[in-house]
Amino acid sequence: MTTQKHDFDVPFYQPVADECALFETAHENGLPLLLKGPTGCGKTRFVEHMAARLGRRLYTVACHDDLSAADLIGRYLLRGGETEWVDGPLTRAVREGAICYLDEVVEARKDVTVVLHPLTDNRRTLMLDRTGEELMAPKGFMLVASYNPGYQNILKRLKPSTRQRFLSVTFDFPDAATEIAVVAEESGLDVARVRPLIRLAGHIRALSGMDLEEGVSTRLLIYAASLIAGGMAVEKALQAAVIEPLTDEPDVQEALRDLIMTVYG
Repeated sequence: MTTQKHDFDVPFYQPVADECALFETAHENGLPLLLKGPTGCGKTRFVEHMAARLGRRLYTVACHDDLSAADLIGRYLLRGGETEWVDGPLTRAVREGAICYLDEVVEARKDVTVVLHPLTDNRRTLMLDRTGEELMAPKGFMLVASYNPGYQNILKRLKPSTRQRFLSVTFDFPDAATEIAVVAEESGLDVARVRPLIRLAGHIRALSGMDLEEGVSTRLLIYAASLIAGGMAVEKALQAAVIEPLTDEPDVQEALRDLIMTVYG
């Protein structure tokens, strides 16, 4: 399990619609929020931005196949010959009135949703069976989760009984002007050299019939722009930050290189 604890420096985020107002209202009213959208479109950055903006500590959990309820709640550990209880990130967030963000929540084991249900209704409670505690979430605690609908299958899907406990908002890649501003701000590359990157991304995302599960993410564009800003040749930067991450298929890689040549002349 990868868990991060964040403090209050406000990361850059460019709003696309009214998602910031929705987050603030959800937080004020103690409502859970579900973010839906493709990989690398800004969901995690949005949560980091909002937590800092609201002055709330943020615990981020990168969910995976082996993530269990105990990983979130806590467990007894042996330390110096003594057995002591150690809170998991969800429990710490509840105790502190912080924000807990479960990234790609559908990847976690099924027992995780059982733990989440009492926190996502009017009870707002977390039961620690091992210690006998029942924690009441204070004002300020907020549960945020995300997932990528494009990767869902019959084995990894949020049940309606879970999904309907959350407010939801859909994220997608931003429009060209917004994405140019984001990539330029994050990478330090000047806008004139960011524009062809965004144009390339638009072409890749519009491709059909190629062996690409998803189009190029804004995150990868920032990586590419950062390499270019650091002095790397465009061709090499795009090979490392776009072509290689998107596919292992030689013919698809060659098609992407042809597309890059078309955009960059």
